[in-house]
Amino acid sequence: MMQALGTSATPMAFGEVFAAIEAGIVDGAENNWPSYEETKHYELAKYYSIDEHSLVPGGLIFSKTVWVTLSPEDQHIIRQAAKESMAYERKLWDARELQSRAIVEKAGCIINDVPDKQPFSSAMTPVYDKFVTTPTLKDLVKRIQAVQ
Repeated sequence: MMQALGTSATPMAFGEVFAAIEAGIVDGAENNWPSYEETKHYELAKYYSIDEHSLVPGGLIFSKTVWVTLSPEDQHIIRQAAKESMAYERKLWDARELQSRAIVEKAGCIINDVPDKQPFSSAMTPVYDKFVTTPTLKDLVKRIQAVQ
């Protein structure tokens, strides 16, 4: 993905990124707002681009082995708690993003909002052609791309 977008990825432990930016080994890092702020990357990498080149969905995962041992009542309680927690988690995340963005803006960082996402989508065509080869994956990608 990163090569298709015209960058040179430098895999490294996340905890080493600050020092790598400081030493000029890398120019910046791929971050969400809280990570950019908490890791202090914004102190060295003053530009933050909102390009949405990737969006990582969150998910709640439960062991099927354990799930089948639970009573229907317990399964219902867990499902209900999971549904209720989604809205709360999103509310907390949105607030944390706003807080982090305000901190880095106050520090003088330059925010680049990239309104035209089509070049990013177009750059992914060869990636999809190479890795999305089964009908199931093709259908999944199509459904994801249809989300607005």
